[in-house]
Amino acid sequence: QVQLVESGGGLVQAGGSLRLSCAASGLIFRIYVMGWFRRAPGKEREFVAAIKWSDSSTYYGDSVKGRFTISRDNAENIGYLQMNSLKPEDTAVYYCSAGPSLGKWTFWGQGTQVTVSS
Repeated sequence: QVQLVESGGGLVQAGGSLRLSCAASGLIFRIYVMGWFRRAPGKEREFVAAIKWSDSSTYYGDSVKGRFTISRDNAENIGYLQMNSLKPEDTAVYYCSAGPSLGKWTFWGQGTQVTVSS
């Protein structure tokens, strides 16, 4: 199994920045891709960003392109989501996920709340 633990959420004003972290442990070799998703109240889960573990190729949802950056620390097995120019509509619970391929998200973290005030 793979364990994922998110941190870094909180309350920020519109236009501000936050950095989320996702620490992976356990059977790390099973991770091919790590990603971030979010779920706002009353809305469906939304893809935010993903990064391939092998070559650090990155993918972004349309709503965050140009504002969010996903990255990883190879040595520490930690993924990051740098969120800039935050908007109230970015308010959601953000979940870290990982799996053996893009589109197959097997492991999930517990989620961290991000609240952006206007």
